[in-house]
Amino acid sequence: MARDERRIMGLDVGERRIGVALSDAEGRLASALTTIAARPVEQALQRIARLVEIHAVSEVVVGLPLTMRGEIGPQAEAVQHFARHLQERLGLPVHLFDERLTTAAAEQLLRDMGLKPEKRKQQIDQVAAAIILQDFLDQRRGGG
Repeated sequence: MARDERRIMGLDVGERRIGVALSDAEGRLASALTTIAARPVEQALQRIARLVEIHAVSEVVVGLPLTMRGEIGPQAEAVQHFARHLQERLGLPVHLFDERLTTAAAEQLLRDMGLKPEKRKQQIDQVAAAIILQDFLDQRRGGG
């Protein structure tokens, strides 16, 4: 892999499912990859570690579901806990990134694409992960 190639993985961690997205080799464009089961947690960590290995990922971005007031609630605490375990497992940088409204944005995007509700449900988590990752990439590129 060339030195400037560095794929970044984005995760939308939910109670039942984890949406997975991947950046291009230049770290500019995010795209939905897959959705995996969130439980059992050990199995989810194994599947993520395998995807990291397969796709030569150099860092991971995990969406942090803050409350609308920007506070850490029970869901955000659970995601922080998961991210700590993931970082220990991977030995790679794991960034937490504010994901407020990404699921709503993903739902609207899929609706605008004309997907039927059952298809939207299958893809919502990975599309939300792609939005989280793209927002992270855009912010990083903008220096903000």
